[in-house]
Amino acid sequence: MATELTPAVPGAEPTFRHLDDPDVPWQQCRRQRNADGSESSVWEKWLSFSADPQYLSLYAKYDPGMIVRRHGHLSPHVLFVIEGALWFGDRHCPAGTHVELPQGAQFGPIRAGDQGAVLFEVMMGDPRSWSDDPDSFQQALAAHGAEALPDVPLDYPPWLEDLRASWVGESAE
Repeated sequence: MATELTPAVPGAEPTFRHLDDPDVPWQQCRRQRNADGSESSVWEKWLSFSADPQYLSLYAKYDPGMIVRRHGHLSPHVLFVIEGALWFGDRHCPAGTHVELPQGAQFGPIRAGDQGAVLFEVMMGDPRSWSDDPDSFQQALAAHGAEALPDVPLDYPPWLEDLRASWVGESAE
């Protein structure tokens, strides 16, 4: 006799979003000053941010040349490069690249290519990041004549605290 599996939750319905949804604004998440004096940033649209179970799905844009410190997340993380290209350390990842980052692993420093990059990302649990390798970030910035600018405030949901200032080798900004 077969057992019927039905995980249905009464009242649960899908949520639909579109990239031009006015309830999902672009957030500037990171920024730097480039060698020529211009600024580059990482911009994100948090399409779905859930407390229970915790997860975050987002659409991201990296301005050309943007560098993000080597880091991991407090949960498994997957991303897909939709447009442009990124470098994860020495690994070139053009459009069409899928990256899986298991919990406990780090990647980067991440550097956007000359055309920038567009990504879709999902963190399957606590989406906040951590880093214990500030030297590799400083080396990447120096190699490209860039200067990290202070972290910008993020619009975290009330149930989640910003931990960026607690990273190893980072000072509160």
